[in-house]
Amino acid sequence: MLTVLGCFFGEHDLWLVALAALICTLASAACVALLHHARRSQRPWQGAWIAVAAVAGGSGIWATHFIAMLAFEPSLPTGYATRLTILSLAYAIALTGAGLAVALSRRLPAAPVLGGLVLGGGIAAMHYTGMAAFEVPGHLRWDHTLVAVSLILGGVLGAAALQVGLGREGKTGQVVGTVLLLAAICSHHFTAMGAITIVPDPSVAITDSALPSRWLGVGVALASVAILLMAGAALLLDLRERRQAILARERLNSLANAAVEGLLVCRGTTIVNGNDSFGALVGLPASDLGGVPLARFLPGAGAQLVLTGQPEQPIEAELSGAGGETIPVELIVRPVTYGNEPHFAVAVRDLRARRKAEGQIQFLAHHDALTGLANRASFNLRLDREMKLAAATGGKLAVLCLDLDRFKEVNDLFGHAAGDALLVTVARTITGLLTENQLMARLGGDEFAILMPCDHAVAAGRLAEAVLDALRAENRDMVGPSAGTSLGIAIYPDNADERALLLSYADTALYRAKSEGRDTYRFYEATMGAQVRDRRHLEHDMRHAVARDEMHLVFQPQSDVASGRVIGFEVLLRWQHPVRGSVSPAVFIPIAEESGLILPIGEWVLREACREAAGWTSPLTVAVNVSGVQIHAPNLVPLVEEVLRETGLAPERLEIEVTETALIREPARAQLTLRQLKALGVRIAMDDFGTGYSSLSNLRAYPFDKIKIDGSFIRTVDSNEQTAAIVRSVLGLGRGLGMPVLAEGVETVEELNFLMGEHCSAVQGFLMGRPSRIATFAHLTHPPEDGTLAA
Repeated sequence: MLTVLGCFFGEHDLWLVALAALICTLASAACVALLHHARRSQRPWQGAWIAVAAVAGGSGIWATHFIAMLAFEPSLPTGYATRLTILSLAYAIALTGAGLAVALSRRLPAAPVLGGLVLGGGIAAMHYTGMAAFEVPGHLRWDHTLVAVSLILGGVLGAAALQVGLGREGKTGQVVGTVLLLAAICSHHFTAMGAITIVPDPSVAITDSALPSRWLGVGVALASVAILLMAGAALLLDLRERRQAILARERLNSLANAAVEGLLVCRGTTIVNGNDSFGALVGLPASDLGGVPLARFLPGAGAQLVLTGQPEQPIEAELSGAGGETIPVELIVRPVTYGNEPHFAVAVRDLRARRKAEGQIQFLAHHDALTGLANRASFNLRLDREMKLAAATGGKLAVLCLDLDRFKEVNDLFGHAAGDALLVTVARTITGLLTENQLMARLGGDEFAILMPCDHAVAAGRLAEAVLDALRAENRDMVGPSAGTSLGIAIYPDNADERALLLSYADTALYRAKSEGRDTYRFYEATMGAQVRDRRHLEHDMRHAVARDEMHLVFQPQSDVASGRVIGFEVLLRWQHPVRGSVSPAVFIPIAEESGLILPIGEWVLREACREAAGWTSPLTVAVNVSGVQIHAPNLVPLVEEVLRETGLAPERLEIEVTETALIREPARAQLTLRQLKALGVRIAMDDFGTGYSSLSNLRAYPFDKIKIDGSFIRTVDSNEQTAAIVRSVLGLGRGLGMPVLAEGVETVEELNFLMGEHCSAVQGFLMGRPSRIATFAHLTHPPEDGTLAA
């Protein structure tokens, strides 16, 4: 008897054995690679690629078997039955395809193992069908134990090959799967061959239809070529997929690096990949993040909290940078599949900007944005706490309310930027005087308040004096606009034991300080309340007086002394209050100047006076008083120009009267304004000369056309030698400067005779005519044809 394994080395062509091993290796590698490609494909392409893999694997099994048979060189002639040989090839391809299809099934449990068992059955079916096709002059006897071992080896190794080949991503899985499939085919073949014993029998003849070995070699060669082609195709597919994977990874990295937020891909607690934003956040290159434990950047329980938290739910944590710094971050975790394996994607959002913004919002909720002082809400909370503390300990509190004198003029003259800078300077100057237990707040606009715990009111007065002295010193050093301040003080619990009432009383004292000269302070007194309330009500009613036709103009004639002819009128404003009756200009004009209402009221007076004068047939002049607030307003000159253009009044008929005190606060600006008015053709008169500074330099510096002597000097001119001397001096000064002089307040013939004797140019007073509605002077504004204009 001849045993196959016994004669393996002695009666086999080792070159053909090596070729069989090579073909088997190529077929196994092609089959596994094509199976991976089929798994990544979509239907119906998946079925097509399974078929290609089945042809590669089945042909490889068949070719390996028959090349090994061709390598066997017994001393007997051999042949192969054609039908069974072809059938063995069909079994190999069909059962291999069935096994691969089962392995890729998503419905079956342990599908790769089941598919591998089917594949092992295909190896066995092909082998034993091929052995049935083997013809030799003798008989084949089988060792059933080895047959069973061959079946087990083929099934177990086939199952292991598909399980490992499909279960592990990357080249490692494919290589191990290929080796296991190679082992399944070879171990099955040679174990099964070991189960055969050939008993020669000369009476057994090889059939005439049997394929001789050379023709089988042709078939095996064709199968080998097919295997080589499919292996090449599998290699090309692998290269293409690898290139596509690289491109996809680059696109993914580019997309991840385009994200502003940091992104991490983690497997368990280990970082697999990270984008540039995360690298910049922690201070490391993105290429150095792979393989680093997540706990390196999220120390303590932070990393575990990320992995055990709810997906899609933001988690706030502290990120540790490469330099040891701590960064507040928000993390959002999402499970993802990366490389066909479960991973975690972690989005990392830097919270430093948000925390800073939240801090700013928190600050602005309790502080003034411009000055950084406490705001009204914060001041009220602090005042409530201090009042409770003072009530419990028997202490006192002082509330000082202050605002800036004529702050609106600063805004109007120099702009809001200059006003804001002034507020900041005032806040900085005063807070430098305060102790830790004192608080300054900006209540709004130019209104401030100071809270001061104290033992007695004298301490509050000392603080008020220190504030005034500091601001006066600051004003002396300031290059830009400056403003004084007034303060009002109320004491808890002496004046009030409620917050709202205490603030109201301090505000009342502030109004008293402003009405008594400004740049000073006053303590609250019980009698102040009614006066301040009355003043505020008057201011409120004045805001609507023009719209309600409560205000009107009256005109007082101005006459030439030599001829007695009326040469013009001075316009005076009157307010007829519906409840109070006639309100004196000495009462409401100062309030209008303090509140800024003088600007809209003054504009209305100018328009009405010019409109009225433009309708007179006689070319008389009209004199309009302008306050210091108006002189320093930036729009006075454009307003006068606009009114003259709209009414058609000749500029030389308009006379602007301004007092000397209105010029001293901003001399340069006042001088520019008056010169611009003069350039329009408007006449300028110095009003109430003698009651202010009476500076001769002002007469030289400003472009005045007329001097008006205040009426207080005229009333005693015929009885008081000193007064008469002053009037003579002013009249002489006017003649010397070539400037006409008008005397106000002339009420008697004696006063008129004195002025005539001293060659005064013009007069105005009750003797010539009382201030009245313009209709009273219709004979002067619209004279008869002979043109006589007599006083």
